[in-house]
Amino acid sequence: MSPREMKFMQAAIDLSRQGMHEGQGGPFGCIIVKNDVIVGKGCNCVTTYNDPTAHAEIVAIRDACKSLNHFQLTDCELYTSCEPCPMCLGAIYWARPSVMYFANTRKDATAIGFDDSFIYDELNVPIRERAIQTIRLEIPDALKVFEEWAQKPNKTVY
Repeated sequence: MSPREMKFMQAAIDLSRQGMHEGQGGPFGCIIVKNDVIVGKGCNCVTTYNDPTAHAEIVAIRDACKSLNHFQLTDCELYTSCEPCPMCLGAIYWARPSVMYFANTRKDATAIGFDDSFIYDELNVPIRERAIQTIRLEIPDALKVFEEWAQKPNKTVY
């Protein structure tokens, strides 16, 4: 690990500690860097915002996208204090940074009571057997909207 990478990872770790001590949520922090400048940062704010999606990575992605005035994080680096959960991993892939660094592992998170393994497991369970009852409602109008999107000439592809 280079001194540069260590500096940015330490910033993410410092955010995780600060958020935890301020009672914002769990001990997780994330920063996003572009051209050696921190353009986004976040700590876990689940309990502060009463929002189960307010994980550090999501908060940091939202902050960086606002700062950069763009919905993708092309040419950015993401530093997070812990291996992302499935939700955050999905958001990171949608944001498309060039690289992601993490410190603690999901096993480390499990050891302190943050166990996302059931979500990883659910991804491989057939829809009808999942823990949350999931029912498809086939509505023709829903597919029509998709067809309209496919034909829309002035759409922003992402």
